[in-house]
Amino acid sequence: MELWELLADIVFLLLACLIGGGLASLVGQSPLVGYLLAGMLVGGPGSFDIVSAQHEIESVAELGVSLLLFSLGLEFSLQRLKELGSKPLLGGVLQVVLTLLAGSIVAWCFGMSISAGVAVGAMITLSSTAVVLRILMERGEIEMPHGRNSLGVLLTQDIAVVPLAVLMTVLGEGGTVGEVTYEVCKLALMAAGLAAVLYLLTKVAVLALGTLTLQRNRELTIIFAASMGLGAAWAAHSAGISPALGAFIAGMLLGSSAFATQIRADVSTLRVLLLTLFFGAAGMVADPLWIISHFHWVATVAIAVTLGKLLIVALIFVGLQQSLRVAAATGLSLAQVGEFAFVLGSVGRTSGVVTDGTYALIVSVTILSFFISALAVPNAPRFGDRVARLLGKHHRDSDNLSGASHRADVLVIGFGPTAQLATVPLMGSDFKVTVIDLNRNGVKTAIDYGFDGQYGDALLPDVLEHASVGEVKLAIVTLPHFRSALSAVELIRSMNPTATILVRSRYHIHRLALSIAGGTVEGDEDCVGDAMGKRVSEWYLEATKRSEI
Repeated sequence: MELWELLADIVFLLLACLIGGGLASLVGQSPLVGYLLAGMLVGGPGSFDIVSAQHEIESVAELGVSLLLFSLGLEFSLQRLKELGSKPLLGGVLQVVLTLLAGSIVAWCFGMSISAGVAVGAMITLSSTAVVLRILMERGEIEMPHGRNSLGVLLTQDIAVVPLAVLMTVLGEGGTVGEVTYEVCKLALMAAGLAAVLYLLTKVAVLALGTLTLQRNRELTIIFAASMGLGAAWAAHSAGISPALGAFIAGMLLGSSAFATQIRADVSTLRVLLLTLFFGAAGMVADPLWIISHFHWVATVAIAVTLGKLLIVALIFVGLQQSLRVAAATGLSLAQVGEFAFVLGSVGRTSGVVTDGTYALIVSVTILSFFISALAVPNAPRFGDRVARLLGKHHRDSDNLSGASHRADVLVIGFGPTAQLATVPLMGSDFKVTVIDLNRNGVKTAIDYGFDGQYGDALLPDVLEHASVGEVKLAIVTLPHFRSALSAVELIRSMNPTATILVRSRYHIHRLALSIAGGTVEGDEDCVGDAMGKRVSEWYLEATKRSEI
């Protein structure tokens, strides 16, 4: 197939995903569902066969998965894990193990081999990070107890993607216990070697970027992020291990650096594009005619998996001494089959442990599961209340609290001399202050003040989201450029309607626009005028005294 033919197929698929995602959003569904349905209709078996380059698009779409894991790796700082607490992470480990075990046993009872049963268990173990977190963030429930539980379990599941993918590969190769152990150890050593090399490269690159002012070299972080994420995926593939593992390791190594916030924002657009192709390509695997003719099986398995995962997760968190209300809400939030079922299924099908029929069934169940979760996750708190009332367990008042302090109380955009003077009263206080700046000197000064300093462009929503802009009580914008300051105020106000926003205005003419945008304005000209007025008064008094003498 020629390049232009492949490009035409990609364009057709993206347009179909655009229409499908838009229609899904209109009816209250996740756009991911629309992407999957669009892929089912335009390509693959039982479709209109508009797109024929399925295998080529799948190869391109695999980069989307690598960038997704790269972005997830950026989230895995030690501080982030400490903030979640031990129960959500322990619950995630137990959920992966117990669901894998339960799914394997059920599949084996229905006549599958042990290896095929384990593969099916692995595919249904993971929930949908993309769907669940999107809904929880839109509803402002990410800091509620069931939201924090869900986040901890999803992070644990995302870590488990890589070892589960390795497990699928090993199951396909077969062999004795000794041979399997040897393969696992070899993969582990190769992964450790890759991690060591990436660690050294990351340190060198971060030191090099640290000598630059990113405000004047914005393209460097984009190039850096793309080369690290995609380069690590290529290196892992060349070493014979999962490309997703390489991308995840690279992201995790960068996650604790000062550049993590900006890198997340830089890769987000490319990640969204490639992930759209991934879900479209995954939809092309499903056969609409097969789903219709086997819908009784698809619906039965989807319902069984949903109820089974709900029960497992709820029992785990009840066992971890959380209230029945929170446990039930968490279980319903995580009861679906996630997008990584496509990834694991593709690995299993390539290695031969998953048959085409089994893969088609799991893909169909996953698509139906997305529809179920779009309705279930928003109603998770209400479901928890009903379960608690039904069983006579009244929820505690603490169930309604976030369970942890805000990630930031005060957000400062730009940390030049103005911001440094403005934040002196906050030094040593109990308020957590986050500073966002593209200038390395500003970030360094913020850290010296005892604040959380992050490199980033505050005019990007992703950067503000990772700085917890929706939770802050006070935002201070000291950008000297009027248009940049206005954009920052408008963006902050749209993401946090209740926060107090103090904004600097260099010229009096801009005060009205900044006030309308939602900011409380302090003008440079007023401050300069007041300061010069004081100087004039001092001079006048001195001159008067000299004249009297």
